[in-house]
Amino acid sequence: MICYTVSSKYMKNKIYAFKDHLKESLKNPKFKKEWEKSELEYQLACQLIEKRLSKKMSQRTLAKKINSTQAVVSNIETMTSNPSLSLLKRIAKALDSKLLLQIK
Repeated sequence: MICYTVSSKYMKNKIYAFKDHLKESLKNPKFKKEWEKSELEYQLACQLIEKRLSKKMSQRTLAKKINSTQAVVSNIETMTSNPSLSLLKRIAKALDSKLLLQIK
């Protein structure tokens, strides 16, 4: 996971604008390289969280539906593990969703 500090110019009135911060951070070649390495995991985590929350489902509830643990779901959402294709299929089914993969 990428850790970085937030510049005060993005904390105006205590509102954090992630997209603005990301755009600025991507100007740093070292950050950009790390971001590109983790972007797929980030996109997966965001989509999983968004879908799970739209179904008003906790990590624990999702874990039970996929016959796993809350820690497994948390690790995927925090990008600390890479799920197998089999696990992703179970997650998609538990969320009444389709799993789409592409190689371009």
